Amino acid sequence: MKIAVIIGSTRPGRVGEAVARWVYDIAKQRGDAEFELVDIADFNLPLLDEPIPPSQGQYSQPHTIAWAEKVASFDAYVFVTPEYNHGTSGALKNALDFVYGEWNNKAAGFVGYGSAGGARAVEQLRLVASELQIAHVRNQVMLSLFADFENFSVFKPHPRNEDSVNAMLDQLIAWGGALRTLRENTQEK
Repeated sequence: MKIAVIIGSTRPGRVGEAVARWVYDIAKQRGDAEFELVDIADFNLPLLDEPIPPSQGQYSQPHTIAWAEKVASFDAYVFVTPEYNHGTSGALKNALDFVYGEWNNKAAGFVGYGSAGGARAVEQLRLVASELQIAHVRNQVMLSLFADFENFSVFKPHPRNEDSVNAMLDQLIAWGGALRTLRENTQEK
């Protein structure tokens, strides 16, 4: 099983990369899946610029095709999201909106960070994931700017958070595996 740990912020000076690398480092200690760190900033996605709705799968832009290929290559995703103004980042929402079928019948887990542990950003992402036919697991990781960051900018997670990451990954791997049969049956039709 291949799982992407997706950095959901493109902001200069972001802490999301440090958070995602921490999740990735925990994940790669496991032997039950293969993990890859994916930075949406590397894809230089503009605001959605495809003339045909993504649900049709007829992508015309090179950046969309590259993003679609990357998304399609995974069985499940860990979305690492900041909370900006009670929601996820615009960059992550835009990246989700660019493609459609590549997300379908896969699983997702969430790692949020912010003043309220990223809880409101994750709640918004759950709604989007549902529409994209991504099954999202209950366990999530909530990182507080007050308790898990020094001066709100240097990531120093409390040790208990590692247990939260592993609990989320346990569910994600189980669901990702269970959805494999659904994906295979859908592809055969």
